Amino acid sequence: MDDTFIIRDGWRYIGFFVVLTLVGLLLPHGYFVYVPSVLLLAFVAWFFRNPERHTPQDGHVVSPADGTVIKIEKNGKYEQFMGKDAVCISIFMSVFNVHVNRFPVDGRVLDKVYKPGKFHIASVDKASEFNEQTALFVEDTKGGKLVVVQIAGSVARRIVCAIDKGAEMTAGKRYGMIKLGSRLDVYVGPGREIRVKIGDTVKAGETILTQ
Repeated sequence: MDDTFIIRDGWRYIGFFVVLTLVGLLLPHGYFVYVPSVLLLAFVAWFFRNPERHTPQDGHVVSPADGTVIKIEKNGKYEQFMGKDAVCISIFMSVFNVHVNRFPVDGRVLDKVYKPGKFHIASVDKASEFNEQTALFVEDTKGGKLVVVQIAGSVARRIVCAIDKGAEMTAGKRYGMIKLGSRLDVYVGPGREIRVKIGDTVKAGETILTQ
């Protein structure tokens, strides 16, 4: 993923609405085209924004997404990889959040698994089980394991994950995005101290989830 102020995937949408806006300016009574095009151009530029973040460099697990913490609970979905009593921290991303995802730790991707599925509203529990998703199985530099899952929502229809199995990553590095409202689940081991609570607003690459 690039580090420009607009994520690369967004430029084609921006270009389309720029052209449409110019066409509207040239047409007689073109404000029927011009006005909605300008509004959509502003929304697309806002949605694909890609701000810089300052990531703590002390071995914590940082949030992979901007949004709101909607669930913190023990979950055995990945027990074979995580062992018993793993804790799932769910982060809901609205259409107004920055949608660039960032890697939560310094570590290595042991596996990457894509699962096709449905498009339930991302904030409901069944989204974690049945929605389209991409899971990264990660080992940090201290040997700790975690799973980071990008989950599509009712509006989001495309998950972008730009890294693969074997990738060596640093905390806060951009690695993907989900287009429009969606969700990320982070599974951590039971020995980690949770530093957020339900209802907290978090920022990708900056907010500490656990230590």
